Amino acid sequence: MIYFFLTRDNEADLKYVKNYEMQFKDRELRILLLGHESAGKSSFINSVQTVLTGRIYALASADCSSDKMFTKEYKTYKVRNEYSSFYPFVFCDIMGMSEGGGVLEEDVKMVLRGHVKEGYKFDPAAPLDEDNEFYKRNPNPSDKVHVVVYVFAADKLNISEEVVQKIRSIRMDASSLNIAQIAVLTKIDQLCPEMKEDLRNVYVLQQLKEKMEKFSAAVGIPMNCIFPVKNYHEEIDMKKDMNTLIFSALRHIIHCGDDCNTLRHSHNETL
Repeated sequence: MIYFFLTRDNEADLKYVKNYEMQFKDRELRILLLGHESAGKSSFINSVQTVLTGRIYALASADCSSDKMFTKEYKTYKVRNEYSSFYPFVFCDIMGMSEGGGVLEEDVKMVLRGHVKEGYKFDPAAPLDEDNEFYKRNPNPSDKVHVVVYVFAADKLNISEEVVQKIRSIRMDASSLNIAQIAVLTKIDQLCPEMKEDLRNVYVLQQLKEKMEKFSAAVGIPMNCIFPVKNYHEEIDMKKDMNTLIFSALRHIIHCGDDCNTLRHSHNETL
C-alpha cells in the first residue's frame, strides 16, 4: 500500500460524485454498511451527507451515549443532490454484529440478495422467515447489494473469533455473488494523540498502519481496500482533512459498486 499525505483534491472528488451516473437509469447503487456495534455506521452515513451537502448533517440516527446497538431495523438512506433529486446510490444500515448477539449471518445473506424489505426489525435469536411480510420473494436488481462496507472502530479492533468467522462467512457469500467489499476504519482520532490534532499525515502513522494490517489479516480484506476516516459527530464546522478521508472512501465505494453493476449486466442478472 502506498502511504501519502492528504493532498487529494476534494473539489475533484466532489465533482466526480456529482457527475456519477448508473449505467441503468432505473437502478441505484446499493451500499450495505456492516460492522461491530457502535463502530460508527450511522455516523459514516451522516458524514457522507455532510461532505456532499456542504453542511453538518444528522439524518441517520447515531447513538453517542452508549455502547449498545442503536440501529435495529433495515433502513436505507438516500442523499439529496443540488437539483432537489437524489444521488444514484443508497446506504443501507442494519443491526450491528457482536459476540453472542447482533445481526444473524443468515439475515445478512438475505439482505445481500435483496430479500429483506425496508423496516424489518432484526431478531438476534431467529432469522427472517420466508413467510414473514418483510421477506421479498422476487427482488428487483436494485434491491440487491452492490457493495459491502465493513465498518469498524480503529481504537477497538480486538474482534472476537466468533465475529471474525461471521465476517469471513459473509465475505465468501458476497464474493460468490460478485459483490464488492471494502472496509472503513472509524474513530482514528481515538487511536493516538497525533490524530486528534492533525489528520494530514494519517497514512504515515505506524500505529494506524499496524491496526490496518491486523484487521486485514483477520478478515481477509486487502490493505488497499481499507480506508481510515474520522466521522463528523461533535464538530459544528466542516474540516478539509476530514472531508478528504471521507471522499477517498466514498469514491472507492462508488468505483467498486459500479464494477459490480457492470459485471451483473454482462452476466444478464443470473446472480
